[in-house]
Amino acid sequence: MRIQDLIALKRDGASLSTEQIQFFIEGVTNGSFPDYQIAALLMAIYIRGMDRREIVDLTLAMARSGETLNLEPDFGYTVDKHSSGGVGDKTTLVVLPLVASLGVPIAKMSGRGLGFSGGTIDKLEAIPGFKVEMTADEFIERARQTGFVLAGQSLALAPADGKLYALRDVTETVSSLPLIASSIMSKKIAAGASGIVLDVKVGSGAFMKTLDEARALARI
Repeated sequence: MRIQDLIALKRDGASLSTEQIQFFIEGVTNGSFPDYQIAALLMAIYIRGMDRREIVDLTLAMARSGETLNLEPDFGYTVDKHSSGGVGDKTTLVVLPLVASLGVPIAKMSGRGLGFSGGTIDKLEAIPGFKVEMTADEFIERARQTGFVLAGQSLALAPADGKLYALRDVTETVSSLPLIASSIMSKKIAAGASGIVLDVKVGSGAFMKTLDEARALARI
């Protein structure tokens, strides 16, 4: 199997098999594919899209590309919230501390900016001394100490998504619905929260410009 074959299949509108998607994510994770070939497949996905089975396979492959956490033995039911992002999006910075103050354990892995908008991690790094990079053990220990942990993406958790996230930002493939959905959910699965709230933004400052686009992403 070669990545060139996957690029050609998706370029021509075919669906990728579970094994082909796993092969792609393994190559992204171990560094065996150059950026230009990964970018070519991302663009083919952007143009041709993915069916539901492909999106599920891509999500699970990215989630399992590193460690996956199980928080239930330590914390019982934990919750997480993720926004699709956009200009002025500060929901996470307000909502999560409020929920944690009510005694609900919060364990969140956040991303950096995409396209024209700053990410939650970029905002938090403006606070002197705020540490966003943690190992999986540190992530769990912070949650145990305070009941609330918010960290950036690490090489331990969903590393394949971290690589694809950065390439999407520089190849104008950010707004692909399958890539957005799989990126968000792979991080959520890897971080181990029991319940997830998804905040889908819509408007001129968001990646989803219309209600129809936002609803399509929410349905995925």
